[in-house]
Amino acid sequence: MSLKVPKANNIQLFKDGYKHLQGIEDAVLRNIQAVSELSDLVRTSFGPNGRNKLIINHLGRLFVTSDAATIIREVEVVHPAAKLLVMASQAQESEMGDSTNMVIILAGELLKKSENLLVMGLHPSEVIKGYELACVKALAELENLSTSSLPSPFTQESLITALKPAIASKQYGYEDTLSSLVAEAALAVMPKNPKNFNVDNVRVVKIMGGSLPGSKVVQGMVFGREPEGIIKKVSNAKVAVFTSALDIAQTETKGTVLLKNADEMLNFTRGEEQQLERIFKEIADSGIKVIIAGSSIGDLALHYLNRFNIAVLKVLSKFDLRRVARVVNATPLARVGVPTPEEAGYVDIFETTEIGGDRVTVLRQLASGEEGYQGHTEKTRTATIVLRGATANHLDDLERAIDDGVNVIKSLIKDPRLVPGAGATELELGRRVEAYGSGMRGLAQHAVKRYATALEVIPRTLAENALGGAEGNEVLSRLWAKHEQKGGEAWGVDIEAEEDGTLLATDFKILDPLAAKQWAIKLATEAAVSVLSVDSIIMSKPAGGPKVPQQASNWDED
Repeated sequence: MSLKVPKANNIQLFKDGYKHLQGIEDAVLRNIQAVSELSDLVRTSFGPNGRNKLIINHLGRLFVTSDAATIIREVEVVHPAAKLLVMASQAQESEMGDSTNMVIILAGELLKKSENLLVMGLHPSEVIKGYELACVKALAELENLSTSSLPSPFTQESLITALKPAIASKQYGYEDTLSSLVAEAALAVMPKNPKNFNVDNVRVVKIMGGSLPGSKVVQGMVFGREPEGIIKKVSNAKVAVFTSALDIAQTETKGTVLLKNADEMLNFTRGEEQQLERIFKEIADSGIKVIIAGSSIGDLALHYLNRFNIAVLKVLSKFDLRRVARVVNATPLARVGVPTPEEAGYVDIFETTEIGGDRVTVLRQLASGEEGYQGHTEKTRTATIVLRGATANHLDDLERAIDDGVNVIKSLIKDPRLVPGAGATELELGRRVEAYGSGMRGLAQHAVKRYATALEVIPRTLAENALGGAEGNEVLSRLWAKHEQKGGEAWGVDIEAEEDGTLLATDFKILDPLAAKQWAIKLATEAAVSVLSVDSIIMSKPAGGPKVPQQASNWDED
C-alpha cells in the first residue's frame, strides 16, 4: 500500500508582495475578459459612423477622436494581457499607419470566440494550432481577392479614389476635400522614383478660424510666424541653421566690476558688441542671407542681422528644425559662427504671406519648369497642408485623418494592390476559412471555424455602428446570402442603407490597401495566440518606496 505524503500548505516560492495567478480560470479567462473590455472600448469607434471618445490624459489635455491609435496611446492600459494587444496595434500603426482599430477588434473577437472552446474543455494548444492554420489560409485567400491595383505613375484621380475610404473612416463627410488635399500635396513632393517618397515631406499647419473648405496646399514649408527682423523676403539665398541662441553668452560665474569714470562706463559693453558684430559680419561676408534659429534671438544680435540684411526666423520645434535642415540641405550648428560651404544650405524662395488674416513664413524650393528654377540635382521638396477650422480639437482630428491618408499612400507605393472595402473582404475570407475548416479533421477544426466567425466582426461592427444592432443583424444575413452566390465577393455594408443595407464595394470605389489588411490579420492573430499561450501570471511588487499620503481636498475648510 502506497503511503500518501501530505503536502505542506505554506511553501513560499516568491518574496512577499508577489501575485501569482494560474490555470484556465484565473489566468486565461481573466486575460480574455480584459482584452474583450479593451476591444469593446474601441469597437464603437470603428468605421465612418464610429462614435468619438472624449479623453483627458494625465497632463489634462483634451482629445476628442475616433482614431484607435490615439485612444490607445492616451489611455494608459496597465493590464499585462491587454498591453499585448496595444503593442500589436502600435506595430500596425508604425508599419501601415492605418487599420489599428481592426487589429484590436479582430484580436478581441478571436479571444471571445476561443473562450467558449476553452470552457468546453478544449486545450489552448489546440485552439492556437487552429488559429494559426486559419490565419495562413486567410492570408493565402486574401491574395486572390485583389480586384484592382493603383495605376503607375500615380494621378490625382487614382490617389483620391484610394484615399477616400481611409479618410472617410475618420472624417465622414469631409473625405472629398481632405483626400484631394492629401493627393495634391503627395504628388507635389513625389520624387522621380516613388519608392523614395517620404511621409515627412507632407506637413500640416493648423490655423484657427475659417472652415475646412478654406484649407489649401502650399508648396514648401509654412511656419505660423513672421521672421524676427525687418527682412521679410529673400530669393536664391544661402541658409545657416543654428540650434543655439543668437545672443551674447552669459558667464557661469558672477563678477563685480568697478567703474571709475564715464569713459569706462561707455566702453564697458563695447567689447562684446564688437565681438558680436564681427561674428555676424563674417556670416554676412560668407554669403548667408537667411538664418534659422532654434532658440532665442537677442536684441543686439537682431540689430546687427538687420544691418547686414540677413533674414532670421525662429523655429522652436526641434522636429521642424530637423525638417528645415533637410529641406534646405544644411547642417544644424550648435555654435554661432560662419558655416563651412558643406554646412550651409540653399533655399530658392523665403517669403512672408498672409493666410486667413495670419502672417506666415514660407520656405520653398522651385521645381523644374517653374520660373527662376536653377540647378540640376533633385531637391527635397515639401508641401504643407494649411488646415482651417473653428476649434483646436477639430483641427487635431483633421490632422490625424490626413496623417492616415499620407501613410496609405506610403503603403500603396510598397504594394499597390487593392481589395474591396466595406467589410466585403473580411466576410468573404470568413466564408472561405469556414469551408476550409469543414474539410479538416481533428480538434483544430473547431478553432478554424471559430476564426471564420470572428472575421465576421468587421462587417457586423460597421453595420451596428451605422444602423443599430437589430438592423445590423439583418444586413449581415443579406450579405451572407449574396456572398454565397457566384461573383458575390465584393458585397459590403452600405452604411447609408439607401436600399437594403448592402452595396457592391467595387462599384462605389470603396477599396482598401491589401497590405494593411494582411498586416492587420497577421498581427491580430499573433496577439490572440500570445494571450492564449499564457497559463500563469506572476506579478512582482511594484518598485519604489511608500506612497506620499494625499491630503484631503477639504483640509482647509472649517
